[in-house]
Amino acid sequence: MSIAPADAPPPPAWRDWLTDLAQALRFYTRLPTPRLPWEADPHAAPDFTRLPRVLPLAGAAVGAVAGASLTIAGAFGLPSMASAGLALVALVAVTGGFHEDGLADTADGFGGGATRERRLEIMADSRLGSYGATALVLALLLRFAALASLVTHVGYGRAALALVAASAVARVAGLIPLWALPSARPGGKSASVGRPGDAAMATAFAVTTVLCVLLLAPGFGLPKALGALVAATLSAWPVTRLSQAMLGGQTGDVAGAAGIVAEIAALLALLAHTGG
Repeated sequence: MSIAPADAPPPPAWRDWLTDLAQALRFYTRLPTPRLPWEADPHAAPDFTRLPRVLPLAGAAVGAVAGASLTIAGAFGLPSMASAGLALVALVAVTGGFHEDGLADTADGFGGGATRERRLEIMADSRLGSYGATALVLALLLRFAALASLVTHVGYGRAALALVAASAVARVAGLIPLWALPSARPGGKSASVGRPGDAAMATAFAVTTVLCVLLLAPGFGLPKALGALVAATLSAWPVTRLSQAMLGGQTGDVAGAAGIVAEIAALLALLAHTGG
């Protein structure tokens, strides 16, 4: 084993950013992400004390795949509803239903458990219950309706950009429960990856704000661009508070549920008062 000299310079900052981005893509998506030359273990668990700063970029990558599906479907002459459906298929496929699984488990646990311990037990069960199935159907319907309506009112290009921005802000908003609450399972996955710090979250929201302005302001206007960001962020807080009341903390499933709720809120905020 070689030991670096004591006066060896630290790696450049861009290398840490690329490492974090690669880890975020591997953790949140099914996108093929190559091992970086300087990575010791590409399968290592991400460090959530640093990861938030790159999550807007990882979320935008997810949204870009779905947005590309939407625009390609439109180029082939498919109507808005069919195009929106295909975009949602791409959105779920590229993440492996990661956030949808969290939403379903959270709904089952919160809806079906009478005690904190029973809720956590239900959330750890891989089987889908009636509360989870209902939550999944409603979440997919709301995103489908919002996206199809955006296509009708603003066109395929701007609807695709809305999907990219909503996906980016949703990943960051989904971290709010992890940032604001302790882990409900001290030995669980959310506890093992670390708790996002204030500086990391501030950086994440700064990057998200820039992305929202760049992607949305030209087509929707600056007020709507910022409104989508605010709506997504605020929507994660009721999920956070409900988790505190139900579990006394948070889990990774709760973070996934908050992300889905935030994505819906962002799309609906962009749709509000659009068109005629």
